Amino acid sequence: MEFESEESVKVFYDAYASRLGFIMRVDAFRRSMRDGAVVWRRLVCNKEGFRKFKPKRSENRKPRAVTREGCKAMVVVKKEKTGKWVVTKFVKDHNHPLIVTPASARRNVLLSHTRDEKDAKIRELTAELQQERKRCAAYQEQLAMILRDMEEHSNHLARNIDNIIQSVRDIESKNNAFSNS
Repeated sequence: MEFESEESVKVFYDAYASRLGFIMRVDAFRRSMRDGAVVWRRLVCNKEGFRKFKPKRSENRKPRAVTREGCKAMVVVKKEKTGKWVVTKFVKDHNHPLIVTPASARRNVLLSHTRDEKDAKIRELTAELQQERKRCAAYQEQLAMILRDMEEHSNHLARNIDNIIQSVRDIESKNNAFSNS
């Protein structure tokens, strides 16, 4: 297949994805060494590949949902010298179930549902953030108390050590006085 522009490829594959029941994701591209323009593009199923595991910053974070399943479905296009975009690779098969919605409801559901979902997610994350801030404040308060207790204990130990040293000196001076007499 040939397309007039990169954008028309994206629009076509996105519409194809919607009809089939998957979500298209723009994956990779290559630029021309001459002018830096995009000359190659890969569009994939959103379940393509696997998520890279990064070291966790916080143990209290909720694990993200697994969205990548190693799906191989994709289309690769290349810009020819004529300026047209030509499909150089097409993989049709998915390794997961596809979810098809009726065409008339698809756009309205996606637009309204996503906004509601985003609002709900924002409210949920805001509440979670407030809880974490409260927990953090409580931990800071507890840590300050522990540090004060440790400082008091350290001062107490220092006083005891000073007393012991003084007692040893007193005993030594008495012993010296006794042995000199």
